[in-house]
Amino acid sequence: MEKDAIQQLEQQVDDLLQVSRRTQEENMLLKSQKAAWLSERAQLTEKTDFARTRIEKMMERLKELDAEL
Repeated sequence: MEKDAIQQLEQQVDDLLQVSRRTQEENMLLKSQKAAWLSERAQLTEKTDFARTRIEKMMERLKELDAEL
């Protein structure tokens, strides 16, 4: 009986180790994805700011042209 309890405990420890490894792998993957998404977000923000600036300049030019007419 005691031998069965020890084997059961060993199995539970093995199961916990396996779950821990999977969790660590998943965590590393999620951190990698987060870094990629943050990088993409920064690029998109930069592109958006650039486009906004260009549009604002075009609007000013159109206002100037309209004022000249």
